[in-house]
Amino acid sequence: MNLWALLRRKSIRGRPGYTHYGWTQFLGDCSGGVIAALIALPYGLAMASLMGLPPVLGVFTSILTAPIITLLGRNPVLIGGTASATVPFIAMAVRGQGIGGAAKVSLVASVIMMGFCVMRLGRHIMKVPHAVVSGFSCGIGAMMVVSQLDVILGVSSPLTRAAASIAQLGQVLDRLSETRWIPLVLGLAVVVVATVVARWSPHAPAPLIGVALAVVAARFFGFREKEVGSLMSSLPPFVGFSWSPNDVFTVLPSGLALAFVSSVNILITSRVVEHFRGRHKRMKTSDADAELGAYGIANICAGMFGAPLSVGIPARSLAVVRCGGTTRLSNLLHAVFLVALLWFGAGMASHIPIAALAGVTAWMGLCLLDWSAWRRLPKMSRVDAAAFLATAISVLAANAVLAVAIGCSLYGLRAIYVKWVRPEQRVPDLELP
Repeated sequence: MNLWALLRRKSIRGRPGYTHYGWTQFLGDCSGGVIAALIALPYGLAMASLMGLPPVLGVFTSILTAPIITLLGRNPVLIGGTASATVPFIAMAVRGQGIGGAAKVSLVASVIMMGFCVMRLGRHIMKVPHAVVSGFSCGIGAMMVVSQLDVILGVSSPLTRAAASIAQLGQVLDRLSETRWIPLVLGLAVVVVATVVARWSPHAPAPLIGVALAVVAARFFGFREKEVGSLMSSLPPFVGFSWSPNDVFTVLPSGLALAFVSSVNILITSRVVEHFRGRHKRMKTSDADAELGAYGIANICAGMFGAPLSVGIPARSLAVVRCGGTTRLSNLLHAVFLVALLWFGAGMASHIPIAALAGVTAWMGLCLLDWSAWRRLPKMSRVDAAAFLATAISVLAANAVLAVAIGCSLYGLRAIYVKWVRPEQRVPDLELP
């Protein structure tokens, strides 16, 4: 069966959430799409800048890939975009061959991801133990909070957002005496308002309400803080590049590594999002394969314009869930609202304080910390607890992919110990909550 037939069969059959679709679901999808777009705007600009690309390309990644992911993807509320995990690979290509090099690496990685789909390798990534997924979620949540501390506190940090989170935290703590109260008030206001609204009504667009109140407060009191500002709204041109024999030794290895990192990110993030939707069962093995194929096709469209690779973004996906989004329409609307923000950037959206958006990301990070997992920690088996903590800490100390590898390696060591060292001792399997 060819790739297109596989994706169409898996994306059309059994789509949940459309049988009784009404105004409540539509409003949830709309509010989730709005807040996801607000998060995507500054984050995409920052990530593209770190890569050495024109900043607006980080936003066009979401715009160009969302329609295809909406059509072919399996997780309806998994929102894609530019992520820090892809920064080293794209940045290295830009330094070596400019924007054309970035396009080549992205296109090669996209084709390899489609190959993962055809070879059905995604289902093996989905065998990651639940304790590792929970640790990954908590680590990503803490990383999101730490990454926004310099903006909320109003201090300058010499490190980029691609640096390890522990290093970022150390730099922010060293400059704690430089804290400015205006961005702190705006950021904390969004966190507090979003928390209160979410407790009052779980399906209300809590982050959006927090941002709106922060904008009103900033305008009313005359706070002068850095804002989103106006942006270029025209579609970038196709990128021109040429292939050379040397690309076999430069572009191909980078593309393979980028494809692997992106595939792990997409599928693990998808499981985290499903957990926070209240669905604790693992997705079907065929769904994991189809998800990689969908992102591979979508990223080919982005790569032709030189836009960086799209992977799963926990903050935006969780924003959709927290705002009541339930269907794949929320993903498409998030791209539509991004286009609207680019076209009407001189209006209301341009006056959103960056500190308020940092508050949204920090609040999402707090939600991702999965407090229930911490409460279950004393009751976990030793290997589950060790894998959970090792994964969470490694996300902060190194990177997400290495963290998953470290967490999974503990189960491999346990299996070797039980089989070869003490074969008579049986260790109970992990019980899903």
